[in-house]
Amino acid sequence: MVIRILLILVLSGLIGFEREMKNHSAGFRTHILVGVGACLMMLLSLYGFKEFLDYDYVRYDPARIPSYVVSGVGFLGAGTIMVYGGTIRGLTTAASIWAVAGLGLVVGAGMYDLAVFTTIVILLSLIFLNNFENLIIRSSTITVLEIVASHDLKIHELIVLLEERQIEMRNMEFAKTETNLRRIFIRVKVPKGGSFTKLLDEASKMNGIESISRRV
Repeated sequence: MVIRILLILVLSGLIGFEREMKNHSAGFRTHILVGVGACLMMLLSLYGFKEFLDYDYVRYDPARIPSYVVSGVGFLGAGTIMVYGGTIRGLTTAASIWAVAGLGLVVGAGMYDLAVFTTIVILLSLIFLNNFENLIIRSSTITVLEIVASHDLKIHELIVLLEERQIEMRNMEFAKTETNLRRIFIRVKVPKGGSFTKLLDEASKMNGIESISRRV
């Protein structure tokens, strides 16, 4: 049992270290605690109730506690997901926490080879696939424009401006402010070579726009 706890400590620590290096909300310690906790629950489910099996009316189900771990760890993942206007961050970290919980259960069950192999796959996915994605989409940039505008702004004129700049609009969100203004978040895809400076300059001159900025 101690060997299994130490193994998941190392495996979950490796994944957590990768998240820590990229300054994500859930890092080294969080992943270790999730992995070790899941492993502990699996060990409890496998070996914690053997003394009660001598009774005829006791039914033993080693999968009951792990099933609650898989569903219950979701609240930790939800805490790492942040919404910034039209941008959602933390989904990958939430998924890594859920995967680490699965690793803990696998190690607790004694499936060492599968746990080590899965850890390698997760690390390769987190480290190298991110660079691969950047290589694929580097011909364009996806960003969020934050606009503070009055009700005088004509949305269709803003859309025409984006189309003239060959900027693809992905989605648009509106939020009320304390004043008579409204806050608009537009997620756009800008082709390689497109100028944000000219776009922001032209948009700022439109009637009704108080301020416009780009969220990185």
